[in-house]
Amino acid sequence: MEKKKMSLPKQIVLALILGIAVGLIFYFIGKPEFTTNYLKPFGTIFVNLLKFIVVPVVLLSMIDGIISMGDMKKVGSVGWKTVAYFLVTTAIACVIGLLFANIFNNAGLFPTLALEEGAVWDKATSANFMDTLVAIFPSNMWKSFTEANMLQVIVIAVVFGFGMIAAGKKAKPVIDICNAMSDVCIAIMRGIILVAPFGVFGLICPVIASNGIDVLRPLLWLIVVAYVAMIVQILLVYSGIIKIFARMNPLKFLKGEMPVMGFAFASASSVGTLPINMECTEKMGVSKEVTSFVLPLGATINMDGTAIYQCVATVFLATCAGMQLTLSQMI
Repeated sequence: MEKKKMSLPKQIVLALILGIAVGLIFYFIGKPEFTTNYLKPFGTIFVNLLKFIVVPVVLLSMIDGIISMGDMKKVGSVGWKTVAYFLVTTAIACVIGLLFANIFNNAGLFPTLALEEGAVWDKATSANFMDTLVAIFPSNMWKSFTEANMLQVIVIAVVFGFGMIAAGKKAKPVIDICNAMSDVCIAIMRGIILVAPFGVFGLICPVIASNGIDVLRPLLWLIVVAYVAMIVQILLVYSGIIKIFARMNPLKFLKGEMPVMGFAFASASSVGTLPINMECTEKMGVSKEVTSFVLPLGATINMDGTAIYQCVATVFLATCAGMQLTLSQMI
């Protein structure tokens, strides 16, 4: 009888556990430099491969999705609805993150650390809305690619997608090349994902070997609060949207997306989940033209988990520095 192969998310979680265990061994024997010199490079290679393929995957997948719709009005309709959805869910994620951070903070669970004498804080600066808007539109296409400026890459994809639709039959050779290259890049991404367990092992092992398990203890409540807030976002916000707008059983949706969530959790890569996410959503009945447009866009600009983490981390770091931030001050 043929043995059932372990799924990729399980392999990644196993690699994470093994990385922590091996890291602890080298920490206690006092040889962390071995992991830094001979194991960390594999993690670096994995990260470099993801960075290498992320721009062409997002660019070509979005162009493919726009071309598949074949109508600028349809692209515009799907586009504004998608962006509106991303803005709403991100705003809700921020509120949930701040709410739980303040609840746990008021319970006295976040630590307060002693500051070094003479510590000076640099005042944070932020660009205004118009400067941010202007920065989205690239002046040099190749510079956007080399710097992996994903917002500019998305704009480039939209412009070229609309251009190919407007050109009509004359653009068919270019469209065929883009479609083929999109499939090639997705196949390359799938191949890179297969080595994710080695990458995860190579990344976590040197961290533990150099710092020991103590590196995680001060951050324990930060991790707990962030994940509690993320679970609430999934169970209440996403499940509610699925039930109301998609008329679908949320449990069925979450079960269908479990491979995606498992890989994202273990690899900490949203773009890396694209091939798996496309496959899972298409199995649940979503058309390829929608997945090719919405998922790459979401993987680059709709990071609700990141929004929650940043809100929780802000309250956590402020508390560590002896400052108290209330929910009303931050919203």
